[in-house]
Amino acid sequence: MTSLDSIKAIIAPDLVRLNDLIRTQLRADNPLMDTVIESYLTSKGKQIRPIIVMLCARMFGDINRRVLDAAAAVELLHNASLIHDDVVDESKLRRNEPTINAVWDNHIAVLVGDFFVSTSLQRAIDTGDMRIIEVIGRLGKLLSLGEIDQIYNAREHTLTEEAYFKIINFKTASLFVACAQMGCYAVGADDNSTAKLSRIAELLGLCFQIRDDIFDYYEADKVGKPTGNDLREGKITLPLLHVLLDASAPDHEAMNALAALEQLTDTQIATLQAYARDNGGIDYARARMDALRREAAAVAATLPRPDAAEPLMQIFDYIIAREY
Repeated sequence: MTSLDSIKAIIAPDLVRLNDLIRTQLRADNPLMDTVIESYLTSKGKQIRPIIVMLCARMFGDINRRVLDAAAAVELLHNASLIHDDVVDESKLRRNEPTINAVWDNHIAVLVGDFFVSTSLQRAIDTGDMRIIEVIGRLGKLLSLGEIDQIYNAREHTLTEEAYFKIINFKTASLFVACAQMGCYAVGADDNSTAKLSRIAELLGLCFQIRDDIFDYYEADKVGKPTGNDLREGKITLPLLHVLLDASAPDHEAMNALAALEQLTDTQIATLQAYARDNGGIDYARARMDALRREAAAVAATLPRPDAAEPLMQIFDYIIAREY
Protein backbone atom coordinates (compact mmCIF):
# COMPACT_ATOMS: atom_id res chain seq x y z
CA MET A 1 0.00 0.00 0.00
CA THR A 2 1.28 3.45 -0.90
CA SER A 3 1.56 5.71 2.12
CA LEU A 4 0.23 9.25 1.84
CA ASP A 5 3.15 10.29 4.03
CA SER A 6 5.58 9.08 1.37
CA ILE A 7 3.79 11.24 -1.20
CA LYS A 8 3.80 14.24 1.14
CA ALA A 9 7.53 13.79 1.73
CA ILE A 10 8.14 14.80 -1.89
CA ILE A 11 6.87 18.30 -1.19
CA ALA A 12 7.23 18.45 2.61
CA PRO A 13 8.84 21.93 2.83
CA ASP A 14 6.21 23.32 0.47
CA LEU A 15 3.38 21.89 2.57
CA VAL A 16 4.83 23.71 5.59
CA ARG A 17 4.89 26.95 3.56
CA LEU A 18 1.31 26.32 2.43
CA ASN A 19 -0.04 25.81 5.94
CA ASP A 20 1.83 28.85 7.24
CA LEU A 21 0.24 30.88 4.43
CA ILE A 22 -3.24 29.58 5.19
CA ARG A 23 -2.88 30.28 8.89
CA THR A 24 -1.61 33.81 8.21
CA GLN A 25 -4.35 34.64 5.72
CA LEU A 26 -7.08 33.44 8.08
CA ARG A 27 -6.08 35.79 10.90
CA ALA A 28 -9.01 38.10 11.54
CA ASP A 29 -8.05 40.24 14.56
CA ASN A 30 -11.37 39.19 16.02
CA PRO A 31 -11.01 37.11 19.19
CA LEU A 32 -13.96 34.82 18.49
CA MET A 33 -13.15 34.25 14.81
CA ASP A 34 -9.47 33.65 15.57
CA THR A 35 -10.34 31.18 18.35
CA VAL A 36 -12.71 29.20 16.14
CA ILE A 37 -10.28 29.10 13.21
CA GLU A 38 -7.27 28.20 15.35
CA SER A 39 -9.23 25.29 16.81
CA TYR A 40 -10.32 24.17 13.33
CA LEU A 41 -6.78 24.28 11.95
CA THR A 42 -5.47 21.85 14.56
CA SER A 43 -6.83 19.09 12.29
CA LYS A 44 -5.79 19.71 8.69
CA GLY A 45 -7.06 16.52 7.08
CA LYS A 46 -5.17 14.71 4.34
CA GLN A 47 -4.76 17.83 2.13
CA ILE A 48 -4.87 15.70 -1.03
CA ARG A 49 -6.23 18.59 -3.09
CA PRO A 50 -3.45 21.14 -2.52
CA ILE A 51 -0.97 18.27 -2.89
CA ILE A 52 -2.34 17.71 -6.40
CA VAL A 53 -1.91 21.43 -7.17
CA MET A 54 1.75 21.28 -6.14
CA LEU A 55 2.53 17.93 -7.77
CA CYS A 56 1.14 19.17 -11.10
CA ALA A 57 3.02 22.47 -10.82
CA ARG A 58 6.38 20.88 -10.05
CA MET A 59 6.25 18.92 -13.32
CA PHE A 60 6.77 22.21 -15.17
CA GLY A 61 8.38 24.63 -12.73
CA ASP A 62 9.14 25.58 -9.16
CA ILE A 63 6.54 25.71 -6.40
CA ASN A 64 6.51 29.50 -6.19
CA ARG A 65 4.23 31.89 -4.32
CA ARG A 66 1.68 31.77 -7.16
CA VAL A 67 1.45 27.99 -6.78
CA LEU A 68 1.05 28.31 -3.02
CA ASP A 69 -1.71 30.90 -3.42
CA ALA A 70 -3.51 28.60 -5.87
CA ALA A 71 -3.15 25.63 -3.51
CA ALA A 72 -4.38 27.71 -0.57
CA ALA A 73 -7.37 28.94 -2.59
CA VAL A 74 -8.57 25.43 -3.39
CA GLU A 75 -7.91 24.11 0.13
CA LEU A 76 -9.80 27.01 1.70
CA LEU A 77 -12.79 26.58 -0.63
CA HIS A 78 -12.82 22.83 0.05
CA ASN A 79 -12.81 23.41 3.81
CA ALA A 80 -15.56 26.01 3.49
CA SER A 81 -17.72 23.37 1.80
CA LEU A 82 -16.97 20.91 4.63
CA ILE A 83 -17.91 23.46 7.29
CA HIS A 84 -21.18 24.24 5.53
CA ASP A 85 -21.85 20.51 4.95
CA ASP A 86 -21.50 19.87 8.68
CA VAL A 87 -24.20 22.46 9.33
CA VAL A 88 -26.56 20.96 6.74
CA ASP A 89 -25.91 17.40 7.92
CA GLU A 90 -25.96 18.37 11.61
CA SER A 91 -22.64 16.55 11.96
CA LYS A 92 -21.02 16.61 15.39
CA LEU A 93 -17.63 15.14 14.45
CA ARG A 94 -15.18 15.56 11.59
CA ARG A 95 -11.69 14.01 11.58
CA ASN A 96 -12.55 12.71 15.07
CA GLU A 97 -12.84 16.30 16.35
CA PRO A 98 -15.99 18.26 17.26
CA THR A 99 -17.32 20.30 14.34
CA ILE A 100 -17.59 24.08 14.52
CA ASN A 101 -21.39 23.88 14.59
CA ALA A 102 -21.25 21.36 17.44
CA VAL A 103 -19.06 23.62 19.59
CA TRP A 104 -20.18 27.15 18.65
CA ASP A 105 -23.56 26.69 16.84
CA ASN A 106 -24.74 26.86 13.23
CA HIS A 107 -24.73 30.65 12.97
CA ILE A 108 -21.02 30.91 13.71
CA ALA A 109 -20.20 27.88 11.55
CA VAL A 110 -21.88 29.43 8.50
CA LEU A 111 -20.04 32.72 9.04
CA VAL A 112 -16.70 30.94 9.42
CA GLY A 113 -17.40 28.99 6.23
CA ASP A 114 -18.15 32.27 4.45
CA PHE A 115 -14.90 33.71 5.79
CA PHE A 116 -13.03 30.76 4.29
CA VAL A 117 -14.74 31.34 0.91
CA SER A 118 -13.74 35.02 0.87
CA THR A 119 -10.17 34.19 1.84
CA SER A 120 -10.08 31.58 -0.93
CA LEU A 121 -11.09 34.20 -3.48
CA GLN A 122 -8.42 36.57 -2.16
CA ARG A 123 -5.73 33.91 -2.65
CA ALA A 124 -6.95 33.27 -6.21
CA ILE A 125 -6.92 36.99 -7.02
CA ASP A 126 -3.39 37.35 -5.67
CA THR A 127 -2.11 34.86 -8.24
CA GLY A 128 -2.78 37.55 -10.83
CA ASP A 129 -4.04 34.89 -13.25
CA MET A 130 -7.62 35.31 -14.46
CA ARG A 131 -7.74 31.63 -15.40
CA ILE A 132 -7.18 30.64 -11.77
CA ILE A 133 -9.83 33.11 -10.60
CA GLU A 134 -12.24 31.71 -13.17
CA VAL A 135 -11.54 28.13 -12.01
CA ILE A 136 -12.36 29.02 -8.40
CA GLY A 137 -15.54 30.84 -9.41
CA ARG A 138 -16.73 27.97 -11.60
CA LEU A 139 -15.80 25.41 -8.97
CA GLY A 140 -18.14 26.87 -6.36
CA LYS A 141 -21.04 26.50 -8.81
CA LEU A 142 -20.18 22.90 -9.70
CA LEU A 143 -19.87 21.82 -6.06
CA SER A 144 -23.29 23.30 -5.30
CA LEU A 145 -24.89 21.76 -8.39
CA GLY A 146 -23.47 18.34 -7.50
CA GLU A 147 -25.07 18.45 -4.06
CA ILE A 148 -28.38 19.74 -5.44
CA ASP A 149 -28.42 17.03 -8.11
CA GLN A 150 -27.85 14.38 -5.46
CA ILE A 151 -30.72 15.69 -3.33
CA TYR A 152 -33.02 15.88 -6.36
CA ASN A 153 -32.16 12.36 -7.53
CA ALA A 154 -32.72 11.02 -4.01
CA ARG A 155 -36.17 12.59 -3.88
CA GLU A 156 -37.07 11.42 -7.39
CA HIS A 157 -35.43 8.02 -6.83
CA THR A 158 -33.39 8.34 -10.03
CA LEU A 159 -31.38 5.13 -10.37
CA THR A 160 -28.91 5.23 -13.25
CA GLU A 161 -25.13 5.04 -13.36
CA GLU A 162 -25.11 8.05 -15.67
CA ALA A 163 -26.83 10.17 -13.03
CA TYR A 164 -24.50 8.85 -10.32
CA PHE A 165 -21.33 9.68 -12.26
CA LYS A 166 -22.65 13.13 -13.17
CA ILE A 167 -23.17 13.85 -9.49
CA ILE A 168 -19.74 12.70 -8.34
CA ASN A 169 -18.12 14.50 -11.27
CA PHE A 170 -19.65 17.77 -10.09
CA LYS A 171 -19.38 17.34 -6.32
CA THR A 172 -15.93 15.72 -6.14
CA ALA A 173 -14.05 15.29 -9.42
CA SER A 174 -14.52 18.96 -10.38
CA LEU A 175 -12.44 19.93 -7.34
CA PHE A 176 -9.63 17.60 -8.39
CA VAL A 177 -9.73 18.96 -11.95
CA ALA A 178 -9.49 22.50 -10.57
CA CYS A 179 -6.39 21.49 -8.62
CA ALA A 180 -4.62 20.23 -11.74
CA GLN A 181 -5.62 23.25 -13.78
CA MET A 182 -4.53 25.75 -11.15
CA GLY A 183 -1.19 24.04 -10.61
CA CYS A 184 -0.52 24.05 -14.35
CA TYR A 185 -1.66 27.64 -14.86
CA ALA A 186 0.49 28.87 -11.97
CA VAL A 187 3.71 27.73 -13.69
CA GLY A 188 2.76 28.29 -17.32
CA ALA A 189 2.35 24.66 -18.43
CA ASP A 190 1.35 24.12 -22.05
CA ASP A 191 -2.33 23.57 -22.91
CA ASN A 192 -1.89 19.95 -24.01
CA SER A 193 -0.19 18.89 -20.77
CA THR A 194 -2.75 20.85 -18.74
CA ALA A 195 -5.60 19.02 -20.46
CA LYS A 196 -4.01 15.62 -19.85
CA LEU A 197 -3.30 16.30 -16.18
CA SER A 198 -6.85 17.61 -15.78
CA ARG A 199 -8.19 14.32 -17.14
CA ILE A 200 -5.96 12.33 -14.76
CA ALA A 201 -7.22 14.49 -11.88
CA GLU A 202 -10.84 13.97 -12.96
CA LEU A 203 -10.37 10.19 -12.92
CA LEU A 204 -8.67 10.48 -9.54
CA GLY A 205 -11.62 12.47 -8.16
CA LEU A 206 -14.12 9.90 -9.41
CA CYS A 207 -12.05 7.15 -7.84
CA PHE A 208 -11.86 9.08 -4.55
CA GLN A 209 -15.65 9.43 -4.34
CA ILE A 210 -16.33 5.81 -5.23
CA ARG A 211 -13.93 4.71 -2.47
CA ASP A 212 -15.66 7.05 -0.03
CA ASP A 213 -19.04 5.65 -1.05
CA ILE A 214 -17.85 2.08 -0.47
CA PHE A 215 -17.16 2.91 3.18
CA ASP A 216 -20.86 3.64 3.68
CA TYR A 217 -21.73 -0.04 3.16
CA TYR A 218 -19.74 -1.41 6.09
CA GLU A 219 -20.37 -1.45 9.82
CA ALA A 220 -19.22 1.72 11.57
CA ASP A 221 -16.80 -0.13 13.87
CA LYS A 222 -14.91 -1.49 10.84
CA VAL A 223 -14.52 1.92 9.22
CA GLY A 224 -13.96 4.01 12.34
CA LYS A 225 -16.68 6.55 11.54
CA PRO A 226 -20.50 6.58 11.17
CA THR A 227 -21.75 4.73 8.08
CA GLY A 228 -25.08 4.41 6.32
CA ASN A 229 -25.50 8.19 6.19
CA ASP A 230 -26.13 8.30 2.45
CA LEU A 231 -28.86 5.68 2.73
CA ARG A 232 -30.32 7.55 5.67
CA GLU A 233 -30.65 10.58 3.36
CA GLY A 234 -32.09 8.53 0.50
CA LYS A 235 -28.89 8.65 -1.57
CA ILE A 236 -28.11 5.47 -3.50
CA THR A 237 -24.42 5.23 -4.40
CA LEU A 238 -22.56 2.88 -6.71
CA PRO A 239 -22.25 -0.35 -4.64
CA LEU A 240 -26.00 -0.57 -3.98
CA LEU A 241 -26.97 1.10 -7.25
CA HIS A 242 -25.26 -1.63 -9.27
CA VAL A 243 -27.14 -4.38 -7.43
CA LEU A 244 -30.51 -2.60 -7.58
CA LEU A 245 -30.11 -2.25 -11.36
CA ASP A 246 -29.36 -5.96 -11.73
CA ALA A 247 -32.71 -7.65 -12.40
CA SER A 248 -31.14 -11.07 -11.81
CA ALA A 249 -30.14 -10.23 -8.22
CA PRO A 250 -32.16 -12.06 -5.53
CA ASP A 251 -35.14 -10.24 -4.02
CA HIS A 252 -34.75 -7.59 -6.72
CA GLU A 253 -38.20 -6.04 -6.49
CA ALA A 254 -38.38 -6.15 -2.71
CA MET A 255 -34.98 -4.50 -2.28
CA ASN A 256 -35.81 -1.79 -4.82
CA ALA A 257 -39.03 -1.10 -2.94
CA LEU A 258 -37.12 -0.92 0.33
CA ALA A 259 -34.52 1.45 -1.12
CA ALA A 260 -37.32 3.71 -2.40
CA LEU A 261 -38.74 4.38 1.09
CA GLU A 262 -38.52 8.01 2.16
CA GLN A 263 -37.19 7.11 5.60
CA LEU A 264 -35.25 4.02 6.56
CA THR A 265 -34.76 2.51 10.00
CA ASP A 266 -31.31 1.43 11.15
CA THR A 267 -32.34 -2.18 10.55
CA GLN A 268 -33.44 -1.42 6.99
CA ILE A 269 -30.18 0.44 6.32
CA ALA A 270 -28.22 -2.55 7.59
CA THR A 271 -30.28 -4.79 5.29
CA LEU A 272 -29.43 -2.69 2.23
CA GLN A 273 -25.76 -2.47 3.24
CA ALA A 274 -25.58 -6.26 3.47
CA TYR A 275 -27.50 -6.61 0.19
CA ALA A 276 -24.86 -4.52 -1.62
CA ARG A 277 -21.99 -6.43 -0.02
CA ASP A 278 -23.45 -9.90 -0.56
CA ASN A 279 -24.43 -9.42 -4.20
CA GLY A 280 -21.27 -8.03 -5.76
CA GLY A 281 -21.84 -4.30 -5.27
CA ILE A 282 -18.52 -3.71 -3.50
CA ASP A 283 -16.62 -5.84 -6.00
CA TYR A 284 -18.18 -3.91 -8.88
CA ALA A 285 -17.27 -0.55 -7.35
CA ARG A 286 -13.69 -1.73 -6.80
CA ALA A 287 -13.50 -2.87 -10.42
CA ARG A 288 -14.62 0.57 -11.56
CA MET A 289 -11.86 2.18 -9.48
CA ASP A 290 -9.27 -0.13 -11.04
CA ALA A 291 -10.56 0.80 -14.50
CA LEU A 292 -10.28 4.51 -13.70
CA ARG A 293 -6.69 4.02 -12.59
CA ARG A 294 -5.82 2.14 -15.77
CA GLU A 295 -7.27 4.92 -17.89
CA ALA A 296 -5.29 7.50 -15.92
CA ALA A 297 -2.08 5.50 -16.39
CA ALA A 298 -2.70 5.42 -20.14
CA VAL A 299 -3.08 9.20 -20.19
CA ALA A 300 0.03 9.67 -18.03
CA ALA A 301 2.04 7.57 -20.50
CA THR A 302 1.42 10.23 -23.18
CA LEU A 303 2.87 13.10 -21.14
CA PRO A 304 6.24 14.55 -22.20
CA ARG A 305 7.75 13.05 -19.01
CA PRO A 306 5.52 10.15 -17.91
CA ASP A 307 7.72 9.46 -14.87
CA ALA A 308 6.86 12.91 -13.48
CA ALA A 309 3.25 11.78 -13.08
CA GLU A 310 4.22 8.83 -10.85
CA PRO A 311 3.33 10.66 -7.58
CA LEU A 312 -0.18 11.23 -8.94
CA MET A 313 -0.48 7.54 -9.77
CA GLN A 314 0.66 6.76 -6.24
CA ILE A 315 -2.27 8.80 -4.95
CA PHE A 316 -4.55 6.48 -6.94
CA ASP A 317 -2.94 3.50 -5.19
CA TYR A 318 -3.35 5.15 -1.80
CA ILE A 319 -7.02 5.94 -2.42
CA ILE A 320 -7.92 2.51 -3.72
CA ALA A 321 -6.19 0.74 -0.82
CA ARG A 322 -7.14 3.06 2.04
CA GLU A 323 -9.21 1.60 4.84
CA TYR A 324 -10.71 4.84 6.22
